[in-house]
Amino acid sequence: MKKLISPALLLIFFALSAIGHYAHWSATLEFIISAIAVILVAGFLGRATESVAHYAGQRLGGFLNATFGNAAELIIAIMLVREGLFDMVKASITGSIIGNLLLVLGLSLFAGGIKHKVQKYNVTLAGMNGSLMIVAIIALFVPAIFLQTHVLHEEDRSTLSLVVAGVLIVAYILWLIFSMITHKNHLADISEKDAEELPHEHAPTWSKGKSILYLVIATVMVAFVSEWLVHTLDTLTADFGLSELFVGAFVVAIVGNAAEHSAAIMLAMKNKIGAAVEIAVGSSLQIALFVAPVLIFVSHLFGNPMDIVFTVIELAAIGVSVFIAKSITQDGQTNWFEGVLLLAVYIILGVSFYLV
Repeated sequence: MKKLISPALLLIFFALSAIGHYAHWSATLEFIISAIAVILVAGFLGRATESVAHYAGQRLGGFLNATFGNAAELIIAIMLVREGLFDMVKASITGSIIGNLLLVLGLSLFAGGIKHKVQKYNVTLAGMNGSLMIVAIIALFVPAIFLQTHVLHEEDRSTLSLVVAGVLIVAYILWLIFSMITHKNHLADISEKDAEELPHEHAPTWSKGKSILYLVIATVMVAFVSEWLVHTLDTLTADFGLSELFVGAFVVAIVGNAAEHSAAIMLAMKNKIGAAVEIAVGSSLQIALFVAPVLIFVSHLFGNPMDIVFTVIELAAIGVSVFIAKSITQDGQTNWFEGVLLLAVYIILGVSFYLV
């Protein structure tokens, strides 16, 4: 019976979201239904990704989970770019980065640490992730500093944005080659031999072909629900007096991160902290090094160019998130109190963004 409830709820809320959009229900009701639909679809996406991960291994599985988990955020962001809501796009990118580094990672370390006291994973991978996070910060800080201090002319904004975006995409692709191919064994997860088995780990519910098919179906569903959700944001922001910064950085980001939340926490509790960190940190890196740069190029295709210059508030939020996350993860071992520290920083930022 339980197996039937979840798909039924998913289909009901997906249908209600479609009806609400095309029947022009109130923006608040549309947003609530669409947000629930996105979360349910993200959960379905997470299950399909987890099933694929069984066939692919922990690291590749974590990468796939982060990638398909980010599909919702990427699609929402593309819809926002098409609408010309660049401030909300940048806020959602900011929210995705800090949400994964602080909320998803924090909850994972806390839940995993409560059950397993101390959890260890590959320290070399931790160091590489930290270095990549620093590169992401540099890539976001440099254009803002050079353009806002008027060292560069305004007409150079688009050129610099495209160059930085291109460099980041190339760096991310090379990182995937390094971590997944040339140095795969060097970055292997040391906790794998101690990890507990996940339910049905040796007999996944779905076959490999069916899992891949469900990944595609879930991604298409996310595309539709995300578009319906985006259309409610303008009215919602005005009705409740919320800033685009808060809505983008926390509301949209939390909804979009639903898949990563559940998957990372579950893996951490099963002592697969390496995979949990790969989902949380890997997802943030993917947003900063790939998704954000891709959006720059997509905006040019739409004929309405977006730059890569973030506000001081957004840069500060990303900066402190990277600083605390790197500090906590660089030794290759975690505990529940480190999760509390990450969550504390997330709450401080959340309240600050709300009051803007």
